[in-house]
Amino acid sequence: MARKKKTPKAVTYQIEFHTPDFMPASIATNFVVQRIEDNFKVSLYELKPDIILNEEDIKKLEKRGTVRADCVGSFIIFPHNLKTFIDVLSKQLSKFEKSKEETGA
Repeated sequence: MARKKKTPKAVTYQIEFHTPDFMPASIATNFVVQRIEDNFKVSLYELKPDIILNEEDIKKLEKRGTVRADCVGSFIIFPHNLKTFIDVLSKQLSKFEKSKEETGA
């Protein structure tokens, strides 16, 4: 007679979120969202404009025709978490906009 496999019980843990003191804070000026199989990859980029000190710097920039944006973070997110992520962002944006309306800023 074959033995029945026991299904392990689900265990719930409380998450303790930790951000190290040395974690750099970048400004995400651009982002790219890609679908990779059944998940989404979100990459955040920071645009750091060139320092322009004179006419020669402007000419170099115009000749190059591009500015560089460095990837400052990238993560893979599951579809079921993406909906929650979007909802949380939407709620935070609404709160932000409401506070700006109330202060007249």
